[in-house]
This record gives sequence, structure tokens and C-alpha cells, in this order.
Amino acid sequence: MAYVAVAMVMVSIALLEWIRWWTGFKFALGTWTVVTTLVVVGVAILVWRTRVRVRSLRQGLDGEKAVGQYLERLRDRGAHVLHDLPGDGFNVDHVVIHPSGVYAVETKTYSKPVKGGAQIVFDGEKVRVAGYEPERDPVRQARACAAWVREQVAETTGKTVTVRPVVVFPGWFIQPTAESRGSDVWVLNPKALPAFIDHSDRVMPDTDVHLLASSLSRHVRSAS
Repeated sequence: MAYVAVAMVMVSIALLEWIRWWTGFKFALGTWTVVTTLVVVGVAILVWRTRVRVRSLRQGLDGEKAVGQYLERLRDRGAHVLHDLPGDGFNVDHVVIHPSGVYAVETKTYSKPVKGGAQIVFDGEKVRVAGYEPERDPVRQARACAAWVREQVAETTGKTVTVRPVVVFPGWFIQPTAESRGSDVWVLNPKALPAFIDHSDRVMPDTDVHLLASSLSRHVRSAS
């Protein structure tokens, strides 16, 4: 709206100059018209870019909400689910503390291709989204988030725990390769994540689950 306001001011000034010209006061008519035209074109470009960014942010928010809803199903199975843990210049979308372990979940939302299938290939180290590698490596980001969660647990509880990095892609089909089987990272559709967590072997007693959840909840903007 700030961009639109600037454009409206310039249009108003140009109209004023046109009125002055029409009534006989010819003062900088050409200059104001050129300047106004340039400003309006510039603002139109800024508005378009802002709309694209807002659409992307809204898509990301919707994806995080959808993933959160799937994860909430684990509460009845002894899990604690935390959303939006802010780190230093980044945030961890979701953390699940379950008897089978601790999981740092990174949500990635991409628009589906117009042509071809919405498929993501994971080879254990990299993902290819519709045949292309993302500009920012989701696997690397997930590992960094998991390392941060592990550090927070160690600082507040003195316990050393393994935190599994997880990347979920709402709306996409995930095609893992044979090399991905030994990876420390899970790359999944969010619908499959609760089952993966729930079917993993139990590694923590309930007392540790509650302790870790209490420790990490201090970092949450709004724990749930």
C-alpha cells in the first residue's frame, strides 16, 4: 500500500499541473508528466514483485499449517509437538519429541509444474524438485536445524540426544533412490510422516520425552 500511495501522490501532482496548464498556468508540465510516468511504472513493478512474494509466503504458511495438523495426530500416541522455534536468523518449523526420538521438521512448499508430475527425487544427500535442484538446499537446512535442536537440548538438560532431520514437501510425490536408505535425513510427503515416527523403535522413556519437551518449549514463540 505504501507503493500505491506514492503512485497516487504523483498522479495527483500531475493532475494539478494539467489543471494549471488548462487554466493558463504552464508550470513544469512536461517534467511532472515524465516524472509521474516513471514513478507509476516503477511502483507497478514493485507491487507486482510484492504480490509474488506475498503469494509465496502465504503458500509457505499454508504448508506449515498442513504439516502441523498431520503431526498433531501423534499427541495421542505419547508425542509432544512444538511449532516455530526461532533460532539465530532462522526458525525450526516443527519439532516432535516422541518415544522413538526427536525430529526436526523442515517444511518446503513449491508450486507444482504445469507439465509433468509433481515428483521429488531424493538420493540421500540432495533433492531434485521436478528435475531441478532448489537454490537453497533443503537437506542441508534440515541438518542445521537438527543440530541446533540437539545443542539446545544439551545446554538445558545435559542430555545428548540424536535429532533426526526431516524435510516434508506438501502435495508432492517423493521418490527415494536406493542410496537414500542409509541417509540420516527423511524426505517425505507430510501424510507419511506420522506413520514413520510412530513405527520407529522406542528409544526414550516417557520421563525423558516430557523433560525434552519442557526444555524445548522455552524456545517456542507459541507452544502447542
